[in-house]
Amino acid sequence: MSKPLYVISCPFDTYSGYGARSRDYIKAVLELDQFDVKLIPQRWGETAWGFCEDFPEWKHLYDLALPGGKLETQPDVWTQITIPNEFQPIGKYNIGVTAGVESTVCAQDWVEGLNRVDVTFVSSEHSKKVFETVQYEKKDKRTDQVVDIIKLQKPVEVLFEGMNLDIYKKITPKEIVDIDLSPIKEEFCYLFVGHWMAGDLGHDRKNVGLLVKSFLETFKNKPGKKPALILKASIGSNSYSSREEILKRINKIKATIPSKNLPSIYVLSGEFSDEEINQLYNHTKIKAMVSLTKGEGYGRPLLEFTATGKPIIASGWSGQVDFLKPDMSFLLPGKLENVHKSAANKWLLESGQWFTPDLNTLNSIFKDMVKHYKKYLAGSKKQKYYAKKNFSFEAMKDLLGKHFDEYIPKFPTKVELNIPTLEKID
Repeated sequence: MSKPLYVISCPFDTYSGYGARSRDYIKAVLELDQFDVKLIPQRWGETAWGFCEDFPEWKHLYDLALPGGKLETQPDVWTQITIPNEFQPIGKYNIGVTAGVESTVCAQDWVEGLNRVDVTFVSSEHSKKVFETVQYEKKDKRTDQVVDIIKLQKPVEVLFEGMNLDIYKKITPKEIVDIDLSPIKEEFCYLFVGHWMAGDLGHDRKNVGLLVKSFLETFKNKPGKKPALILKASIGSNSYSSREEILKRINKIKATIPSKNLPSIYVLSGEFSDEEINQLYNHTKIKAMVSLTKGEGYGRPLLEFTATGKPIIASGWSGQVDFLKPDMSFLLPGKLENVHKSAANKWLLESGQWFTPDLNTLNSIFKDMVKHYKKYLAGSKKQKYYAKKNFSFEAMKDLLGKHFDEYIPKFPTKVELNIPTLEKID
């Protein structure tokens, strides 16, 4: 008996957050073993291809790719892992998978895309809430009269991005063999992981510029040993030009601070494997992760870092609060403000709001954590076990199976007939 055909169109071969989400989703579908799975590779912005070639444990995905990315027959189930305006109903049953939104609104064509598929899986409760509440007026172009209200009409369910516990776990210093931080003289380092996106200082979505400035301001002119800030960051790609642009931005911020006694900031660039990232997280010099993000659909690095049992300082709003709890991590208070025009684009709208964390709270935690690090570990260990239990890959796979059972119709199984060869009888 052959299984129903399930085709997934996604950027599984790219170095991107959506690429990681795609690979995990495909792995979960394969392990559920309900479908004949085929793939159509897609681009993701300007991010590089070749992830599966570089990491052989994923090369088997190439074997599932449809030749030339062409469909020969209509899939029983069709899934796209992308932004919602690109959703198209190709299959008998259609699923959209998206990280969601980082502000309080989404574009009208996103709502229209959500309504073209049968169900959409999003990474967080934040994204689900935005999709379920946003609406637009549809007006007659001639009369300017409202003729309809565009709002969500199809179901949206949370499917969090599960952490691979085989990779993201606490390891000993002896197991850290690929990450060399010996050029960094400081023994206490805060770590940021993510892209430095478009936007003026204090207005880029990941808020890297304000993080840099706040760190420098907090520890300038401090006597004795200072902590360092490590940025595992890129601008679009992990190229040499990306690194140079980041260094240029850091130096520009430094020039605004009237002090010659500033703490050190280091930039890590290049492509890291998942195992190398875990080694970085567990390095003895890395004491905590920090993110002043203005909004996340999910916040995958923050989840991965929980596996170390080390403290996390993060904005207390958007996708990451699904798995970061205020009694286990250090969630910054703040306020919602309009998306700045320097960061806005056709999907991230100026009409939306996102989060601005309170810097006084951040600076207090920065200083206190350096002095009293051990007291911050108790909550972090609880956070580790909470995330491990509730946000693992296995938990995500189980949830996906429940969504399949609830939403996907039962397709008739195709029976392959083994017809015996006729033999001539003398």
